[in-house]
Amino acid sequence: MITETQTILWFDQVGKDDVALVGGKGANLGELTKARIPVPPGFVVSTDAYRRFLTETGLEPTLRDLLHGLDPSDEAALNSVAQQVRDAIVAAPMPDAVASSIREAYRVLGEGPVAVRSSATAEDLAEASFAGQQATYLNVEGAEAVVDAVQRCWASLFEARAIFYRAETGWDDLAVSLAVPVQRMVQSACSGVMFTVDPVAQDRDRIVIEAAYGLGEAVVSGQVSPDHYVVEKSSCALLEEQVVEQERQLSRDPSANGGDPNSWQTVPVDMRAHAKLNAGQIQELAGIGLLVEQHYGAPQDIEWAWADGRFYLLQARPVTTLNDASPLVDVPPPDIAATPLLEGAPAGPGVAVGPVRVILDPADAHALATGDVLVADMTTPDYVPAMKRAAAIVTERGGRTCHAAIISRELGVPCVVGANGAIHALTPGGGVTVDGSSGRVYAGAQQPLVDWWAD
Repeated sequence: MITETQTILWFDQVGKDDVALVGGKGANLGELTKARIPVPPGFVVSTDAYRRFLTETGLEPTLRDLLHGLDPSDEAALNSVAQQVRDAIVAAPMPDAVASSIREAYRVLGEGPVAVRSSATAEDLAEASFAGQQATYLNVEGAEAVVDAVQRCWASLFEARAIFYRAETGWDDLAVSLAVPVQRMVQSACSGVMFTVDPVAQDRDRIVIEAAYGLGEAVVSGQVSPDHYVVEKSSCALLEEQVVEQERQLSRDPSANGGDPNSWQTVPVDMRAHAKLNAGQIQELAGIGLLVEQHYGAPQDIEWAWADGRFYLLQARPVTTLNDASPLVDVPPPDIAATPLLEGAPAGPGVAVGPVRVILDPADAHALATGDVLVADMTTPDYVPAMKRAAAIVTERGGRTCHAAIISRELGVPCVVGANGAIHALTPGGGVTVDGSSGRVYAGAQQPLVDWWAD
């Protein structure tokens, strides 16, 4: 029987009703494991361990004082307070009993490289994903490194972007707890994200799969533009295929010696333009997605990996941006005579007009004024406060299933991703119309399009 004072819980001990103990990600990993979906084995450092850490170190009053009266819209203050809170958590001593339990569970798991991932109690919920707000550490190896990564995951609960997102969604910072799943690492040949619904067109009859070589973190974070496949749900037939050339992949670096165990590696030239998945793999993966959707009874956002000749699921959570309106795919936009300045992948439906503001570093995002069109190489979760102010978002990299795309849909901000050349093609200060439903960006205010969307 599970109790609220257990430090370690194995995936097969928990399920979807245990969010309070293992957070959203941990609960879903347990649920998938119990449903016999292929999930790499692992355990969860429970929320009780996090709470014991705060109590035994006496940190909670300190954190409350630091966060009291913080205006999350003041980015300078937000970043300063967030850093102070994280520093306090990382500097505090891990309780001996908690650290010992983590070391022993890691030994029982078989040691070797693991993924250490954050799992908040306000995360992967039907109403808000909290996508990418806390830390993930991949290819962590060694008991002490795992203990350290767990503590850094706890600290990441107070990233500036996470504090801002909680304020926007009505969650009290100290009412949220963090569990930490520790999972055997899958060294994926390719990986990505699958939605058992088209998240942009809101078409529940389609499955969307995005794929890239290497570790899936590159797809999830928007660091690469992935292949895009659309599958008919009723037959698992492939309806659309967009193959994107990939020059680099994120993979484990076997030569790393105490540094980052992951690095960008060059994709062989003869592989770059190939589809990441063949028709049989796409059909198999879509079938797994259908099983997960049927198990939960609702469309799912799923992270997957292909390694050693089989698929693994690394996460599943509800799709947070669906409504009961008719699918947008059935509502044709008006004809626009103008030639688009550039095109990318539609990621956040809607149309907006505004002046271009190019931001290449999230540290400079404070320069984005309300109503500007944010143009960036990619938008990490650190951009979330700025995304709230943006009229629209255009990125050079990323796919429709990356964290930034999910957040843009939750915020209702039109978004185009993977628009190669956007930084140089769009003139800073120049007005543009962004159609997040088609993936097109036009010069000036294309009034017919704006009027159509307003109607």
